[in-house]
Amino acid sequence: MNNQPAVVLLSGGLDSTTVLAIAQHQGYDPHALSFDYGQRHSIELRAARRVAQSMGVVNHVITTIDLRIFGGSALTDDIGVPHHRDLGELSDTIPTTYVPARNTIFLSFALALAETIGSSDIFIGVNALDYSGYPDCRPEYIGAYETMANLATKAGVEGEQHLRIHTPLIELPKAEIIKLGLSLGVDYSITHSCYDPDLQGAPCGTCDSCLLRTKGFSEAGLDDPALVEGLR
Repeated sequence: MNNQPAVVLLSGGLDSTTVLAIAQHQGYDPHALSFDYGQRHSIELRAARRVAQSMGVVNHVITTIDLRIFGGSALTDDIGVPHHRDLGELSDTIPTTYVPARNTIFLSFALALAETIGSSDIFIGVNALDYSGYPDCRPEYIGAYETMANLATKAGVEGEQHLRIHTPLIELPKAEIIKLGLSLGVDYSITHSCYDPDLQGAPCGTCDSCLLRTKGFSEAGLDDPALVEGLR
């Protein structure tokens, strides 16, 4: 147990919840950071609150930024969420659910929080295998951002901080992520992944995120507990 503070980006989804469990398992004291960025629905933020409370984070910060002013994404603009896509097509093109510069913005806030709490560690649940074509989920992007981040802060310049961006899921298939999370005691019934849920929060089952999640549980030989609970 190292009892060092770490910032964990927490959306309330399957991947970020697993990453939170990993950070705790490695002995970090997690400060969860979530965003109300003008996304299509607030259901994922409710999930993030559930996860943070259930897993006992040190602090849970929800910050508000309005990316709707830029638009350009099915998650922040009047653009339809893609449904019923062939899973084999998901990495061929960048989908309309890509939010311009979202991870760059989120990591910048995480960097500010990390410097403030005296942390050198940021955890993010990006994945470059079962991903939907997002350019800011690639290892080369994370490496470039980490290099930049270590040039960007007072703590870094003064030698008080050498920032590390942890991406423990980046090379794992979704089924392996699920198995890892379960081994760490993650309760996936309280997580939410759907891009286009109904007003009650029930998942559509056909957006890219739902398809990848369903595929992961199927390949792990398991039922998705969030479907049973109607929360996903």
